[in-house]
Amino acid sequence: MANAPATIVNKPTWVDLSSADPAGSREFYAKLFGWDIAVATDPQYGGYAMAKIGDEDVAGIGPTQSPGAPTAWMLYIGTQDAENLATEVRAAGGTVIAPPFDVGDQGRMAVFQDPAGAFISAWQPTSMSGFVSGAPNTFSWAELNSRGIEKVIPFYNHVFGWTQKTQPMGEGMGVYTEFQLAGVSLAGGVEMSPMVPAEVPSYWMVYFGVEDVDGTYQKALGAGAREMLPPRDFPGGRFAIVGDPQGAVFGLLRMAQR
Repeated sequence: MANAPATIVNKPTWVDLSSADPAGSREFYAKLFGWDIAVATDPQYGGYAMAKIGDEDVAGIGPTQSPGAPTAWMLYIGTQDAENLATEVRAAGGTVIAPPFDVGDQGRMAVFQDPAGAFISAWQPTSMSGFVSGAPNTFSWAELNSRGIEKVIPFYNHVFGWTQKTQPMGEGMGVYTEFQLAGVSLAGGVEMSPMVPAEVPSYWMVYFGVEDVDGTYQKALGAGAREMLPPRDFPGGRFAIVGDPQGAVFGLLRMAQR
């Protein structure tokens, strides 16, 4: 089993969508982001599809693994040793939902929950070592919406070695946490608003970078997406949040030019 390249260890390395209607999801994201999406022909991958821009992998789309499971995006963090990571998750108060297992000859994955209940996965690559991010129509940012973020910051520090940088979001809005590795911000975290219904659990949300947040937002709505948060500015740029036609929530993001 090959070791993960150091460049992806403890960093976001993959995102994929588990969908109750994978064909509908493939159609929606292909139109929205211009992805070329192909379903794997090997039956061991269970209808999993790879999304590409040109020759570069950007995301995956596959069917949900259990009846009634919601359609949702999943964030993966790179690791050199998925088994050891699972041990550290337990030690830090998290839960191992799916112990490490092989995904064909592509790598090993595991699924965890942090102490507040948010799902996050790990990826130890062999053949598949990551994705393109930071370019238009690719993964740009991940954000933890947590019920009790103060409980989970020590968890991510222990498991992934992340430190945190906090800054106020405005009067009455609490603080925003940037998770950092070696001083570089790679994800964010916020306390979930008390206005969110109690049945909504803590969750990680993925953002895709776009050149035109407003235009892409309207394009998404025109393709059947639900309005969650209309485009608005923040100190680092402009963003919006939508729910896709199958129910998965994701963000659109354009960082300000520096």
